[in-house]
Amino acid sequence: MFVSFVSSGPGDPDLLTVKAARLISQADAILFDDLSSGPILALARADADLVGVGKRAGRVSPKQDQVSRLLVDYAKSGQRVVRLKSGDSGMFGRLEEEIEACRAAGIAYEIVPGVSSPFAAAAAAGIPLSRRLTARRVQFVTGADITGGMPPDLNLKALADPLATTVIFMGKRTFAALSSELVKAGLPPDTPAMLAESVSTPDQRITRSTVADLGAALAQAHDGPALILLGPLME
Repeated sequence: MFVSFVSSGPGDPDLLTVKAARLISQADAILFDDLSSGPILALARADADLVGVGKRAGRVSPKQDQVSRLLVDYAKSGQRVVRLKSGDSGMFGRLEEEIEACRAAGIAYEIVPGVSSPFAAAAAAGIPLSRRLTARRVQFVTGADITGGMPPDLNLKALADPLATTVIFMGKRTFAALSSELVKAGLPPDTPAMLAESVSTPDQRITRSTVADLGAALAQAHDGPALILLGPLME
């Protein structure tokens, strides 16, 4: 009994690791997130079981315990199982819950890292995420808690650091409230900001703005995955 937690990257099959592509092509069953579908699944065998278990905000999605139970059931059947997770599987992807389910069932597993969307977004925008003297720290944060609202325990002082690159996952709905709190915490309203949508896919769109003005860009955002990046390098 074995599960491979495979990171699919931001969506472009060319950004898969060699190991990820090999495991996908060999799998008997692939339980995949929405953002891992499309051309990446074209690498799967024609006879492989492909099971969508992704979660998307505002849409009917399987509960986490259902996903974990399904994963365990497939692994116990003796099949080669890939749990295909978008971006890097360890970044805001509920990997820990699924690992715990495997451990409780006595199922061995491996984690295959992948390209996380912040790195793909920076590459698409033609910028680094760090810079000596002016952007010496990079911080990742989720803009939504389990209710979909802004997490109440964010370290606003750290997030308001104008000399850091801040990457906000799942922040489209809460950025208006979050940006207001960041400005109150000392972040200048004219701090450069960037909205990166559907990175590495044909629908990719990069919009540069400021913390104060990014709300207008968010109002025009696509219904798809997006990151918000703040900091001096977003100009």
